[in-house]
Amino acid sequence: MFSQGKSALYNKTDRDCIGRRFFYIRSARKHRKLCFVCVPERISAENLFAEGKRATVDFLRPFLDKEGRFYMYENWKLQIGKFLAAQTISLFGSALVQYAMVWYLTLYTGSGKILTLSTICGFLPQVLISFFAGTWLDRYNRKKLMMLSDGVIAFVTGILGIGFLMGKATTTGVIVVLAIRSIGSGIQTPAAQAVIPQLVPKEVLVQINGIQSTSSAITNFLAPAASGAVLGILGIEATLFLDVITAVVGISITATVMIPKLNWKSEASSWTQMAEGIGYIGKNQDVCYLLLFEFVTLFFVTPSAFLSPLLVSRSFGEEVWRLTCSEMTYSLGMILGGLLLAVWKGYPRRANATLLTGTWYGMLMFGLGLAPTFGIYLLCNTLIGIASPCYNAPMTAFLQDRVPQEYHGRVFGFLQIAMSMAFPLGMLIFGPLADMMEISGLLFIGGSGVLGVMAYSFLRKKMNF
Repeated sequence: MFSQGKSALYNKTDRDCIGRRFFYIRSARKHRKLCFVCVPERISAENLFAEGKRATVDFLRPFLDKEGRFYMYENWKLQIGKFLAAQTISLFGSALVQYAMVWYLTLYTGSGKILTLSTICGFLPQVLISFFAGTWLDRYNRKKLMMLSDGVIAFVTGILGIGFLMGKATTTGVIVVLAIRSIGSGIQTPAAQAVIPQLVPKEVLVQINGIQSTSSAITNFLAPAASGAVLGILGIEATLFLDVITAVVGISITATVMIPKLNWKSEASSWTQMAEGIGYIGKNQDVCYLLLFEFVTLFFVTPSAFLSPLLVSRSFGEEVWRLTCSEMTYSLGMILGGLLLAVWKGYPRRANATLLTGTWYGMLMFGLGLAPTFGIYLLCNTLIGIASPCYNAPMTAFLQDRVPQEYHGRVFGFLQIAMSMAFPLGMLIFGPLADMMEISGLLFIGGSGVLGVMAYSFLRKKMNF
């Protein structure tokens, strides 16, 4: 349908088109050239026709979004492939270092207070930066922000590695680096979610999010073993420098991804834009409820997400291999769930998929608590892993599709805040209770809460997508 043309054939006096890409629009039926179009980014159909191009509204309609804007997904499969590859490589290196740093603090300090402090430093900076990251993503170039945040993470990680080589690294230094890495994650995660709808047609958003979940799950599946091997054989220094290498590779690939530029500019301050984002969420009931829905659901999911290792050690044995199997089966389930999404179109209404898999998740939390053997526990854990991407991907696709591009950064920033706050608050409640009652009882409470949220949303028809 589209073929790249030579810029020399176009009127060079048109300043807006100098140095841009040009495409022939061809008729799929008659196989003849209809017009010669400059497509630098988004351009209005009215402007396209005003320039005297011999194109018809009917022919261009498949390439217009719901606001009537012309959008060109040039080679989108190649671009999204490069983008996801860059993300996977970079996140794999980050996962290696994250495990290595936590294990280092565990082995060399043996302090519960230090581990608690490191956990706070892994969550709190991410929450705080997310208030501003969303605004920055809607204000500045998203690709450059992703590359910058990844570069800063690699830089401080490399400095820490040099500190270990020189024998000058301290526990304080490790915690500071954890905090800076958390800030970078608070920018990267919403940025990736905001960039994807710029690269692919909305019809495949669920499938692409499923593929992204699969790659993330594979990373989580391989990273613990790989990190342990590198840490045990080569030491903490090599692990840190390995992350620097993966970051450089990820940044290099990201630099080659062609992401359409956003064609809106705001003269408002960052604080004003943040207020506008909050105002948009407040006025859009579907988006507002979805953020609240995600926060409450994840709050009740906390026992299965963070207390399952304690359940395994208390109920089935304290062997390390049992904890490893627990982590690996969940990651394996996420891989299977992501692959399922990649090939399955899902329900006509995405909300049905979210509510169904959410109900599935809640019932499986009962299964974790009632499992009579370790094998049945692992089976339930695998099924929970399958449910996770099937639950998350439709909601992410809804936000990517329905929320205007100029608000993507801010909306996904607030989604990141909701997700980052739910688990720590859940642990404040369920963590102390774990010393007072059986973990199975907490799983029943959490599972009942999840089922209650799903039932309320279904009966009150709150999920309108």
